[in-house]
Amino acid sequence: MSRLRDIRWSDSLSYVIPLLAVVTLGLTWGRLLPPVVVVVVALLLAGAVLSAVHHAEVVAHRVGEPFGSLVLAVAVTVIEVALIVSMMLSAKGGASSLARDTVFAAVMITCNGIVGLSLLFATRRRRVAVFNAGGTGSALASVATLATMCLVLPTFTPTTPGPAFSPPQLWFAAVASLALYVLFVVTQTIRHRQAFLPVTEAGEVIDADEHEPPSMRLTSGSLVLLLVALVAVVGLAKVESPAIEAAVSAAGLPQSVVGVVIALLVLLPETIAAVRAAQRGRVQISLNLGFGSAMASIGLTIPTIAVASTWLGGRLLLGLGSMQIVLLALTVVVATLTVVPGRATLLQAGLHLVLFAAFLFLAVSP
Repeated sequence: MSRLRDIRWSDSLSYVIPLLAVVTLGLTWGRLLPPVVVVVVALLLAGAVLSAVHHAEVVAHRVGEPFGSLVLAVAVTVIEVALIVSMMLSAKGGASSLARDTVFAAVMITCNGIVGLSLLFATRRRRVAVFNAGGTGSALASVATLATMCLVLPTFTPTTPGPAFSPPQLWFAAVASLALYVLFVVTQTIRHRQAFLPVTEAGEVIDADEHEPPSMRLTSGSLVLLLVALVAVVGLAKVESPAIEAAVSAAGLPQSVVGVVIALLVLLPETIAAVRAAQRGRVQISLNLGFGSAMASIGLTIPTIAVASTWLGGRLLLGLGSMQIVLLALTVVVATLTVVPGRATLLQAGLHLVLFAAFLFLAVSP
Protein backbone atom coordinates (compact mmCIF):
# COMPACT_ATOMS: atom_id res chain seq x y z
CA MET A 1 0.00 0.00 0.00
CA SER A 2 1.41 3.37 -0.94
CA ARG A 3 1.83 6.17 1.55
CA LEU A 4 -0.80 8.17 -0.36
CA ARG A 5 -3.40 5.57 0.46
CA ASP A 6 -2.24 5.61 4.09
CA ILE A 7 -2.69 9.39 4.20
CA ARG A 8 -6.17 9.10 2.72
CA TRP A 9 -7.12 6.46 5.22
CA SER A 10 -10.89 6.00 4.93
CA ASP A 11 -11.42 4.36 8.31
CA SER A 12 -13.98 6.59 10.02
CA LEU A 13 -12.67 5.55 13.43
CA SER A 14 -9.78 8.01 13.09
CA TYR A 15 -12.39 10.78 12.96
CA VAL A 16 -14.94 9.40 15.42
CA ILE A 17 -12.63 8.26 18.24
CA PRO A 18 -11.12 11.69 19.08
CA LEU A 19 -14.59 13.20 19.37
CA LEU A 20 -15.86 10.24 21.41
CA ALA A 21 -12.78 10.45 23.65
CA VAL A 22 -13.33 14.16 24.31
CA VAL A 23 -16.98 13.56 25.19
CA THR A 24 -15.91 10.79 27.57
CA LEU A 25 -13.31 13.14 29.04
CA GLY A 26 -16.03 15.68 29.81
CA LEU A 27 -18.26 13.03 31.43
CA THR A 28 -15.52 11.51 33.60
CA TRP A 29 -13.40 14.54 34.54
CA GLY A 30 -13.00 14.93 38.31
CA ARG A 31 -15.04 11.83 39.16
CA LEU A 32 -14.19 8.63 40.98
CA LEU A 33 -14.59 5.90 38.36
CA PRO A 34 -15.57 2.26 38.85
CA PRO A 35 -13.18 -0.39 37.43
CA VAL A 36 -15.30 -1.03 34.32
CA VAL A 37 -15.26 2.65 33.35
CA VAL A 38 -11.50 2.80 33.99
CA VAL A 39 -11.05 0.02 31.42
CA VAL A 40 -13.29 1.81 28.90
CA VAL A 41 -11.35 5.04 29.37
CA ALA A 42 -8.08 3.14 28.84
CA LEU A 43 -9.38 1.70 25.55
CA LEU A 44 -10.46 5.15 24.35
CA LEU A 45 -7.07 6.49 25.39
CA ALA A 46 -5.36 3.91 23.18
CA GLY A 47 -7.71 4.75 20.29
CA ALA A 48 -7.01 8.47 20.70
CA VAL A 49 -3.26 7.77 20.56
CA LEU A 50 -3.59 5.91 17.25
CA SER A 51 -5.83 8.64 15.83
CA ALA A 52 -3.35 11.33 16.88
CA VAL A 53 -0.55 9.49 15.07
CA HIS A 54 -2.62 9.20 11.89
CA HIS A 55 -3.59 12.87 11.80
CA ALA A 56 -0.04 13.94 12.70
CA GLU A 57 1.23 12.04 9.66
CA VAL A 58 -1.31 13.81 7.44
CA VAL A 59 -0.18 17.22 8.71
CA ALA A 60 3.50 16.27 8.48
CA HIS A 61 3.05 15.09 4.89
CA ARG A 62 1.51 18.43 3.96
CA VAL A 63 3.93 20.83 5.71
CA GLY A 64 7.05 18.72 5.16
CA GLU A 65 9.98 18.06 7.43
CA PRO A 66 11.16 19.11 9.93
CA PHE A 67 7.94 21.10 10.48
CA GLY A 68 5.89 17.92 10.72
CA SER A 69 7.94 16.54 13.60
CA LEU A 70 7.86 19.92 15.30
CA VAL A 71 4.06 20.14 15.13
CA LEU A 72 3.58 16.83 16.94
CA ALA A 73 6.36 17.42 19.50
CA VAL A 74 5.18 20.90 20.47
CA ALA A 75 1.48 19.97 20.50
CA VAL A 76 2.06 17.00 22.80
CA THR A 77 4.39 18.94 25.09
CA VAL A 78 2.13 21.97 25.51
CA ILE A 79 -0.74 19.75 26.63
CA GLU A 80 1.65 17.65 28.75
CA VAL A 81 2.77 20.80 30.58
CA ALA A 82 -0.86 21.69 31.25
CA LEU A 83 -1.37 18.20 32.69
CA ILE A 84 1.68 18.53 34.97
CA VAL A 85 0.53 21.89 36.32
CA SER A 86 -3.01 20.56 36.80
CA MET A 87 -1.77 17.54 38.75
CA MET A 88 0.57 19.67 40.86
CA LEU A 89 -2.33 21.94 41.79
CA SER A 90 -4.59 19.03 42.73
CA ALA A 91 -2.04 16.64 44.25
CA LYS A 92 -2.14 16.10 47.99
CA GLY A 93 1.39 14.81 48.20
CA GLY A 94 4.46 14.43 46.04
CA ALA A 95 3.59 17.52 43.98
CA SER A 96 6.96 19.14 44.68
CA SER A 97 8.82 16.52 42.63
CA LEU A 98 6.15 15.68 40.02
CA ALA A 99 7.55 18.04 37.35
CA ARG A 100 11.08 16.71 37.85
CA ASP A 101 9.97 13.07 37.70
CA THR A 102 7.85 13.60 34.59
CA VAL A 103 10.44 15.67 32.70
CA PHE A 104 13.28 13.26 33.54
CA ALA A 105 11.07 10.35 32.46
CA ALA A 106 10.30 12.17 29.20
CA VAL A 107 14.02 12.66 28.51
CA MET A 108 14.82 9.00 29.15
CA ILE A 109 11.83 7.79 27.13
CA THR A 110 12.66 9.98 24.14
CA CYS A 111 16.46 9.69 24.12
CA ASN A 112 16.55 5.96 24.86
CA GLY A 113 13.09 4.48 24.25
CA ILE A 114 12.11 6.33 21.06
CA VAL A 115 15.64 6.47 19.67
CA GLY A 116 16.29 2.82 20.50
CA LEU A 117 13.03 1.57 18.98
CA SER A 118 13.55 3.73 15.88
CA LEU A 119 17.03 2.34 15.30
CA LEU A 120 15.78 -1.19 15.99
CA PHE A 121 13.06 -1.04 13.35
CA ALA A 122 15.28 0.84 10.90
CA THR A 123 18.06 -1.76 11.10
CA ARG A 124 15.65 -4.68 10.71
CA ARG A 125 15.17 -3.83 7.02
CA ARG A 126 18.52 -2.15 6.39
CA ARG A 127 21.61 -3.26 8.26
CA VAL A 128 22.68 0.34 8.82
CA ALA A 129 20.44 3.27 9.77
CA VAL A 130 21.64 6.48 8.10
CA PHE A 131 20.86 9.99 9.33
CA ASN A 132 22.24 13.52 9.32
CA ALA A 133 24.84 13.71 12.09
CA GLY A 134 25.06 17.53 11.99
CA GLY A 135 21.43 18.29 12.79
CA THR A 136 21.00 15.35 15.16
CA GLY A 137 24.18 16.26 17.00
CA SER A 138 23.03 19.83 17.58
CA ALA A 139 19.70 18.52 18.90
CA LEU A 140 21.48 16.16 21.28
CA ALA A 141 23.80 18.94 22.49
CA SER A 142 20.76 21.12 23.21
CA VAL A 143 19.06 18.33 25.17
CA ALA A 144 22.23 17.65 27.19
CA THR A 145 22.67 21.36 28.02
CA LEU A 146 19.05 21.87 29.10
CA ALA A 147 18.88 18.62 31.09
CA THR A 148 22.10 19.41 32.95
CA MET A 149 21.15 23.02 33.65
CA CYS A 150 17.58 22.28 34.82
CA LEU A 151 17.79 18.79 36.36
CA VAL A 152 21.39 18.35 37.56
CA LEU A 153 22.53 21.80 38.74
CA PRO A 154 19.74 22.16 41.38
CA THR A 155 21.28 19.22 43.23
CA PHE A 156 24.58 21.06 43.64
CA THR A 157 23.64 24.73 44.11
CA PRO A 158 24.54 25.77 47.71
CA THR A 159 22.12 28.72 47.94
CA THR A 160 19.16 26.57 49.00
CA PRO A 161 19.21 23.24 50.85
CA GLY A 162 18.19 20.14 48.93
CA PRO A 163 17.76 19.64 45.18
CA ALA A 164 16.06 22.97 44.55
CA PHE A 165 16.78 26.30 42.86
CA SER A 166 16.46 29.60 44.64
CA PRO A 167 13.82 31.89 43.01
CA PRO A 168 16.41 33.89 40.99
CA GLN A 169 18.11 30.67 39.87
CA LEU A 170 14.77 29.18 38.81
CA TRP A 171 13.94 32.25 36.75
CA PHE A 172 17.36 32.21 35.11
CA ALA A 173 16.91 28.53 34.20
CA ALA A 174 13.41 29.26 32.87
CA VAL A 175 14.51 32.15 30.63
CA ALA A 176 17.60 30.30 29.41
CA SER A 177 15.56 27.16 28.66
CA LEU A 178 12.96 29.04 26.65
CA ALA A 179 15.63 31.03 24.78
CA LEU A 180 17.58 27.90 23.86
CA TYR A 181 14.44 26.13 22.71
CA VAL A 182 13.40 29.05 20.49
CA LEU A 183 16.94 29.22 19.08
CA PHE A 184 16.85 25.49 18.35
CA VAL A 185 13.49 25.76 16.56
CA VAL A 186 14.77 28.64 14.40
CA THR A 187 17.89 26.62 13.58
CA GLN A 188 15.87 23.51 12.76
CA THR A 189 13.19 25.11 10.62
CA ILE A 190 14.82 28.18 9.02
CA ARG A 191 18.58 28.72 9.16
CA HIS A 192 19.79 25.11 8.87
CA ARG A 193 16.71 23.16 7.81
CA GLN A 194 18.72 20.88 5.49
CA ALA A 195 20.57 19.43 8.49
CA PHE A 196 17.32 17.97 9.86
CA LEU A 197 16.06 16.30 6.68
CA PRO A 198 16.36 12.56 5.90
CA VAL A 199 19.39 11.45 3.90
CA THR A 200 20.17 8.53 1.60
CA GLU A 201 22.99 6.07 2.21
CA ALA A 202 25.14 8.22 -0.09
CA GLY A 203 24.48 11.22 2.16
CA GLU A 204 22.14 13.03 -0.23
CA VAL A 205 19.36 15.05 1.43
CA ILE A 206 15.78 13.94 0.72
CA ASP A 207 13.85 17.21 0.60
CA ALA A 208 10.57 15.97 -0.87
CA ASP A 209 8.14 13.12 -0.52
CA GLU A 210 7.55 10.94 -3.54
CA HIS A 211 3.77 11.05 -3.07
CA GLU A 212 1.30 13.85 -3.66
CA PRO A 213 0.58 15.80 -0.45
CA PRO A 214 -2.98 15.82 0.93
CA SER A 215 -5.29 18.70 0.15
CA MET A 216 -5.43 21.81 2.33
CA ARG A 217 -8.96 20.90 3.41
CA LEU A 218 -7.92 17.42 4.53
CA THR A 219 -4.85 18.83 6.28
CA SER A 220 -6.88 21.48 8.14
CA GLY A 221 -9.35 18.84 9.33
CA SER A 222 -6.51 16.58 10.46
CA LEU A 223 -4.84 19.44 12.32
CA VAL A 224 -8.03 20.12 14.27
CA LEU A 225 -8.54 16.42 14.98
CA LEU A 226 -4.87 16.08 15.98
CA LEU A 227 -5.32 18.74 18.65
CA VAL A 228 -8.61 17.16 19.77
CA ALA A 229 -6.96 13.73 19.98
CA LEU A 230 -4.00 15.08 21.96
CA VAL A 231 -6.30 16.87 24.40
CA ALA A 232 -8.15 13.58 24.80
CA VAL A 233 -4.90 11.62 25.31
CA VAL A 234 -3.56 13.90 28.03
CA GLY A 235 -6.98 14.52 29.60
CA LEU A 236 -7.81 10.83 29.79
CA ALA A 237 -4.34 10.20 31.22
CA LYS A 238 -5.29 12.67 33.96
CA VAL A 239 -8.62 10.85 34.46
CA GLU A 240 -6.71 7.58 34.79
CA SER A 241 -4.15 9.08 37.18
CA PRO A 242 -6.11 8.27 40.40
CA ALA A 243 -6.25 4.63 39.35
CA ILE A 244 -2.54 4.77 38.50
CA GLU A 245 -1.68 6.37 41.86
CA ALA A 246 -3.80 3.80 43.70
CA ALA A 247 -2.12 0.94 41.85
CA VAL A 248 1.33 2.38 42.57
CA SER A 249 0.52 2.76 46.28
CA ALA A 250 -1.02 -0.71 46.49
CA ALA A 251 2.06 -2.23 44.91
CA GLY A 252 4.34 -0.38 47.31
CA LEU A 253 6.21 1.36 44.48
CA PRO A 254 7.92 4.77 44.72
CA GLN A 255 5.69 7.77 44.02
CA SER A 256 8.01 8.78 41.16
CA VAL A 257 6.57 5.87 39.16
CA VAL A 258 3.43 7.99 38.65
CA GLY A 259 5.47 10.52 36.67
CA VAL A 260 6.98 7.71 34.59
CA VAL A 261 3.58 6.23 33.72
CA ILE A 262 2.19 9.66 32.79
CA ALA A 263 5.17 10.35 30.54
CA LEU A 264 4.80 6.94 28.88
CA LEU A 265 1.13 7.62 28.14
CA VAL A 266 1.48 11.13 26.74
CA LEU A 267 4.52 10.21 24.61
CA LEU A 268 2.81 7.25 22.96
CA PRO A 269 1.77 9.24 19.85
CA GLU A 270 5.34 10.38 19.23
CA THR A 271 6.70 6.88 19.86
CA ILE A 272 4.38 5.27 17.32
CA ALA A 273 4.99 8.04 14.77
CA ALA A 274 8.77 7.64 15.18
CA VAL A 275 8.62 3.88 14.72
CA ARG A 276 6.50 4.24 11.58
CA ALA A 277 8.96 6.74 10.13
CA ALA A 278 11.86 4.39 10.88
CA GLN A 279 10.07 1.53 9.14
CA ARG A 280 9.86 3.71 6.02
CA GLY A 281 13.60 4.37 6.21
CA ARG A 282 13.19 7.98 7.43
CA VAL A 283 15.38 7.61 10.52
CA GLN A 284 16.07 11.34 10.64
CA ILE A 285 12.36 12.03 11.21
CA SER A 286 12.39 9.53 14.09
CA LEU A 287 15.39 11.23 15.68
CA ASN A 288 13.81 14.65 15.14
CA LEU A 289 10.80 13.40 17.08
CA GLY A 290 12.89 11.84 19.84
CA PHE A 291 15.35 14.63 20.58
CA GLY A 292 12.86 17.35 19.62
CA SER A 293 10.37 16.03 22.16
CA ALA A 294 13.05 15.97 24.85
CA MET A 295 13.94 19.58 24.00
CA ALA A 296 10.29 20.67 24.10
CA SER A 297 9.64 18.82 27.35
CA ILE A 298 12.40 20.71 29.17
CA GLY A 299 12.28 23.99 27.27
CA LEU A 300 8.54 24.48 27.75
CA THR A 301 7.97 22.80 31.12
CA ILE A 302 10.58 24.65 33.19
CA PRO A 303 9.41 28.16 32.18
CA THR A 304 5.80 27.19 32.83
CA ILE A 305 6.65 25.71 36.23
CA ALA A 306 8.59 28.87 37.09
CA VAL A 307 5.49 30.97 36.42
CA ALA A 308 3.17 28.50 38.17
CA SER A 309 5.44 28.37 41.23
CA THR A 310 4.24 31.85 42.19
CA TRP A 311 0.91 30.34 43.30
CA LEU A 312 1.80 26.65 43.78
CA GLY A 313 3.50 27.26 47.11
CA GLY A 314 5.90 24.89 48.81
CA ARG A 315 9.27 23.72 47.57
CA LEU A 316 9.85 22.85 43.94
CA LEU A 317 12.31 19.97 43.71
CA LEU A 318 14.03 19.84 40.32
CA GLY A 319 17.41 18.25 41.11
CA LEU A 320 17.95 14.59 40.30
CA GLY A 321 19.39 12.02 42.67
CA SER A 322 22.77 10.39 42.12
CA MET A 323 21.30 7.33 40.39
CA GLN A 324 19.31 9.45 37.93
CA ILE A 325 22.35 11.65 37.22
CA VAL A 326 24.41 8.57 36.36
CA LEU A 327 21.68 7.35 33.99
CA LEU A 328 21.44 10.78 32.35
CA ALA A 329 25.22 11.05 31.94
CA LEU A 330 25.45 7.55 30.45
CA THR A 331 22.58 8.37 28.09
CA VAL A 332 24.36 11.50 26.83
CA VAL A 333 27.63 9.59 26.30
CA VAL A 334 25.99 6.69 24.45
CA ALA A 335 23.79 9.01 22.38
CA THR A 336 26.85 11.05 21.39
CA LEU A 337 28.67 7.93 20.20
CA THR A 338 25.52 6.91 18.31
CA VAL A 339 25.02 10.27 16.61
CA VAL A 340 28.57 11.33 15.68
CA PRO A 341 29.13 8.76 12.87
CA GLY A 342 25.76 9.49 11.25
CA ARG A 343 25.26 5.73 10.92
CA ALA A 344 23.94 3.25 13.48
CA THR A 345 23.57 -0.51 13.67
CA LEU A 346 21.53 -2.93 15.72
CA LEU A 347 24.14 -2.64 18.49
CA GLN A 348 23.37 1.04 19.03
CA ALA A 349 19.66 0.23 19.15
CA GLY A 350 20.36 -2.40 21.81
CA LEU A 351 22.43 0.00 23.91
CA HIS A 352 19.67 2.60 24.02
CA LEU A 353 16.97 0.03 24.75
CA VAL A 354 19.02 -1.49 27.59
CA LEU A 355 19.42 1.99 29.10
CA PHE A 356 15.67 2.50 28.75
CA ALA A 357 15.00 -0.86 30.44
CA ALA A 358 17.43 0.06 33.23
CA PHE A 359 15.59 3.35 33.75
CA LEU A 360 12.22 1.56 34.03
CA PHE A 361 13.60 -1.13 36.34
CA LEU A 362 15.33 1.36 38.65
CA ALA A 363 12.22 3.54 38.73
CA VAL A 364 10.29 0.57 40.11
CA SER A 365 13.13 -0.82 42.23
CA PRO A 366 15.53 2.04 43.09
